[in-house]
Amino acid sequence: MLARDARVSGVNISLKEVDQNTESIAITLEGDDMSYDSIKEILEQAGAVIHSIDQVVAGKTFVEEVTLQPENS
Repeated sequence: MLARDARVSGVNISLKEVDQNTESIAITLEGDDMSYDSIKEILEQAGAVIHSIDQVVAGKTFVEEVTLQPENS
């Protein structure tokens, strides 16, 4: 479904947690000029609900997040 959107060039979906009533997944999308409303509509048609957006990366160059180690480790 998401990969059919012309603006989405890549999709990664990972199952994060399963409990009695829900399955929590993380979706990573890559593409140019993606429309939040279009993606939300696709997900809602599949029965999904968006609870949060944890990260947005923009610009000419992708900047990886770096986890820093404490100085005394």
